[in-house]
Amino acid sequence: MKVGFISLGCAKNQVNCEQMIWQTYEAGHEVALGPDGCDTVVVNTCGFLQEARDEALEEINKLVAMKKAGQLERIIVSGCMAQWWKDRMADLCPEVDGFLGVSGYEDIPQVLEQAAAGERPFHYGDIDAPVPETDRVVCTSDYWAWLRIAEGCDNRCAYCVIPFIRGRFRSRPEEKILEEAENLAQAGMKELIVVAQDITRYGLDLYGERTLAKLLPKLCAIPGIQWVRLHYLYPDEITDELIDVIAREPKIVKYLDIPIQHISDRMLKAMHRRGTGEEIRSLFRKLREKIPGVVLRTSLITGFPGETEEEFEELCEFLLEYKLERAGVFAFSPEEGSVAAKMPDQVDEDVKRRRLELLTDLQMRIVDQYCESKVGQVIPVLCEGYDDETELFYGRSDADSPGIDGVVHFEGEEGGVRPGDFYQVKVTGTYDGELIGVLYENEEGSKQ
Repeated sequence: MKVGFISLGCAKNQVNCEQMIWQTYEAGHEVALGPDGCDTVVVNTCGFLQEARDEALEEINKLVAMKKAGQLERIIVSGCMAQWWKDRMADLCPEVDGFLGVSGYEDIPQVLEQAAAGERPFHYGDIDAPVPETDRVVCTSDYWAWLRIAEGCDNRCAYCVIPFIRGRFRSRPEEKILEEAENLAQAGMKELIVVAQDITRYGLDLYGERTLAKLLPKLCAIPGIQWVRLHYLYPDEITDELIDVIAREPKIVKYLDIPIQHISDRMLKAMHRRGTGEEIRSLFRKLREKIPGVVLRTSLITGFPGETEEEFEELCEFLLEYKLERAGVFAFSPEEGSVAAKMPDQVDEDVKRRRLELLTDLQMRIVDQYCESKVGQVIPVLCEGYDDETELFYGRSDADSPGIDGVVHFEGEEGGVRPGDFYQVKVTGTYDGELIGVLYENEEGSKQ
């Protein structure tokens, strides 16, 4: 059987898909990315937002059309949407041949065999079960990979349904994480992106204390790994010990993704977020002081139920004052099953749209200012390829996380620059929130 995989959604979902690919290959099947020429296609879905579910349904409908045209035989739907809508998926997608929730990814061979035998499996395990330790086939890149250190979430934010989809927070044992990291390094990975819904909580369930600060130096000690990037750190869990580790470890990129969602005390409380606006401000001041040059990323929600114009203005003023270099800005989405979806004082859609546009424009101005400040500087760049259209190489600086931030475009001699290698690039200009530069060695006459 030839099985194609399509992965939608976040990094954690991608890791699960990579695990399924490994299990499918080990079971003796041929594996491909995408549906072309396949007998069966597995769609690993996201279910966090309606927009993501709409994307998944659109992808499924495309596969249904291929199935009706005789271009494939079976469709399997896995992941968060399959889990969240498990009671309605059969009726919603009558042409789908099997379903697999977020627990039991390692059982994908069994689901494939059942579907091939004419059954219609519905495979839903315990979402609170320990994280299965299975191998994976990294599909993101030959030189960077996600490193998932935990599953699930114990934060009960009012707007979010992830704890109900992914289960309670479960840390992976440290030795398993380090073993996987060493294997990734031996496979040529140079950047590890540490991910979980809340990496700052790591270890609390296994060891009775938060142990991220102890784990990171061990990851940094692995030969071959040059960058360690952190997603996501909750602001109220960032300790002085963790800040000191980040500051002193040269392999930890000085880029921190810290979702805050809002700065108004009343909004934070309504969102069921821990801490206050002043505690967030104090943390960001401390990070700027202790980690010179740190790039801060966050996520912000506007239009949350009850948000006033004054509270929205407070959020804008905060952004202007603290100039966060990276931010994902979102309008509140009333997700079915979330506490916030049933709250009174829902904000009008037109008001949410206007606030989102204003906040986005404000953030783009901050990004432009940041980019202008880099002109003339020499920065490290991990080359990712060559763009035939621009006739420039491109890559990521330490301020750019894959898929969510921009890239650095730079000149270099063809054949002299290789994807997966690090280069020193002198920034000569900016364009649309991204940097443009030249190899520093070209200007100076020697490799830096």
